[in-house]
Amino acid sequence: MNRTGPNGGLRRIAMLGNHTPRQCGIATFTADLSGALRTRFPALDSFVLAMNDPKQTYAYPECVQVQIAEQSIDSYQRAAEILNGRKVEVLSLQHEYGIFGGEAGSHILALMRAVRLPIVTTLHTILSDPTPRQRAVMDEITRLSERLVVMSAHGAKLLGTVHGVHPARIDLIPHGIPAVPFQSTDQQRLGLEGRQVLLTFGLLAPDKGIEYVIDAMPGILRRFPNAVYVVLGASHPNIVAEKGESYRTMLQDRASHLGVASSVIFHNRFATLEELTAFLAAADIYITPYLKMEQITSGTLAYALGSGKAVISTPYLYARELLAKGRGILVPCRDPAAITREVVGLLADEPKRLAMRHRAAEFGRTMAWPVVAASYLESFGRAHRNFTARVAAQLPIWHPGHAPLVLPEMGFPYMETPS
Repeated sequence: MNRTGPNGGLRRIAMLGNHTPRQCGIATFTADLSGALRTRFPALDSFVLAMNDPKQTYAYPECVQVQIAEQSIDSYQRAAEILNGRKVEVLSLQHEYGIFGGEAGSHILALMRAVRLPIVTTLHTILSDPTPRQRAVMDEITRLSERLVVMSAHGAKLLGTVHGVHPARIDLIPHGIPAVPFQSTDQQRLGLEGRQVLLTFGLLAPDKGIEYVIDAMPGILRRFPNAVYVVLGASHPNIVAEKGESYRTMLQDRASHLGVASSVIFHNRFATLEELTAFLAAADIYITPYLKMEQITSGTLAYALGSGKAVISTPYLYARELLAKGRGILVPCRDPAAITREVVGLLADEPKRLAMRHRAAEFGRTMAWPVVAASYLESFGRAHRNFTARVAAQLPIWHPGHAPLVLPEMGFPYMETPS
């Protein structure tokens, strides 16, 4: 890349997505990427536009300068006017269907159509079999984006096969991870001294499959009586709003019924980075027993692998890619016996576990936030140069295989739009 300065020739960028203190993976990712860019490129002017859940209010940090009401088309349009007025050179958009208003998150298209700047869209979910409306919205998002960022090779493949995106418009950039010490910390500080620690962290929801690890605990405890399974994380806010704490209660009841309640510890809170780092460093094995096999990214798995943990996972798409070449172990979905077998095998074979950890940590160096931030800046630079050249030539975004999609005007009279 030919750079004209330490920021690749860019002066001002904006980022759009959820942002902490909102408790979700997209919020954490947006905050981490924004912070990594500010740290790595301090001369680059940047700010964040945060999506607001209509049921919540948040005390945002200073970097969040614009708030968008999820269900208000006017709010998206006002945000576009701000972006155009501030001479922003690139917009980095974090996309997940559920964080935007409208059917299949279609409200975001109002902003994307109105801005006069290149958009680099990071896709956190790409469906292999979308509904017609999901497909229409995603087709338009890919058409309106100058570049598209995916976190896995399979995600890039899906963009081509499902949405007809040419590979030249796609950047594969891994999920960023913080620095976590390779050596275990003092387990006594966490109340885990002398235990073999199994860990799962993240927002709790029924698709996480945690019950199958609990089902595996009796067999694990027969071989390793001091083993403990730590489940670190609050329940997903959307799940709590719909069903309360029914999933967590089911997990706790299951542990009691199996007689392993004293060996399953729930920490019902959204962990800070400091807490997460401490628990990861103390863990012997990290487990992601997820049930959605189409999942193409997982921040929790990225964190665990990058910190050099021995990982056992169900074979969802991101895990198959990240844990290849001996970086982890895959087990069938909903299979407690397989989890028992692999946990016992790793705990009983320290050289095997240590070799796996070293392979994971080596791969994790490519995922450190400073490295990821530099890759994003390169993507932003490409988008800005391509956009500038195309505008000068008055050419549309090239999207092989798809004519520009014209969706009907946004308008959902059955929805209540906040004032």
